[in-house]
Amino acid sequence: MARPGAGGALLRVLLSQLPPAARGPPPLGLRGPAAAAASYGTSITSAKIKVNGVPLHYKQTGQGDHAVLLLPGMLGSSQSDFGPQLKSMNKQLFTIVAWDPRGYGHSIPPARDFPPDFFERDARDAVDLMQALKFKKFSLLGWSDGGITALIAAAKHPTLIHKLVVWGANATVTQEDLKLYNAIRDVSKWSEKIRKQMEEMYGHEYFAKTCEAWVDGISQFADKPDGNICQHLLPHIKCPTFIIHGGKDPLVPQFHAEYLHKHIKGSRLFLMPEGKHNLHLRFAEEFNKLAEDFLQ
Repeated sequence: MARPGAGGALLRVLLSQLPPAARGPPPLGLRGPAAAAASYGTSITSAKIKVNGVPLHYKQTGQGDHAVLLLPGMLGSSQSDFGPQLKSMNKQLFTIVAWDPRGYGHSIPPARDFPPDFFERDARDAVDLMQALKFKKFSLLGWSDGGITALIAAAKHPTLIHKLVVWGANATVTQEDLKLYNAIRDVSKWSEKIRKQMEEMYGHEYFAKTCEAWVDGISQFADKPDGNICQHLLPHIKCPTFIIHGGKDPLVPQFHAEYLHKHIKGSRLFLMPEGKHNLHLRFAEEFNKLAEDFLQ
């Protein structure tokens, strides 16, 4: 979950401003909705498709046989969270899709809300999006909130998910986590740089209200036994799973990654010593290689 804390240091790792993706026309000869956004070479295309009654925005690139869905963090989008992956991951081996969950990025309307099952709803939307794009089987790369969504999707749809990579994710909410969440409730205390980026994307009112709603939404899990988000689902994950953790992540303590590793059978855990919460952006080349090597 992209969740900076007090003092400004944590705010700097929330979301990075990335250059707009290059766009190109879709090639001919592809089937169904995927034709609207498929791309070859280095082009990145954007489109919307209605899934579960909501027009979901996504970006797509590559022509490989192995489909991969990138899942962003809180208030994140395909543009803000995955620029280096859309640009530089191997497009001969992979077809890469990055989506904006409902209420985030360009998947507005609807406004974002956080009912008790919002992670399950995102998981359902993500899987149904890929099926609407005619991908029969695919891998998931999930960051932060998107990592939680990916864990749930992999557990509930074992026949659809090929491989799973998560980082900055957690299966429970602790009292320590609650302190981090409440530290970002008031967006006026955020760093000016990050606040400006969010306001440019969402406008001040939507940004502020959604941040407050997210804090309330994620905090509700602390009232459950053991702060459970999805820990009961981890034993049901059957696909090969790669957990990456930043050794200097100030937002998600290492015990969360270790817990995932312990409870997902056969999973791998890799510690990136200098990595923080946004390790896939700050160390994009190393991250991309790790992910590609695992996915192959």
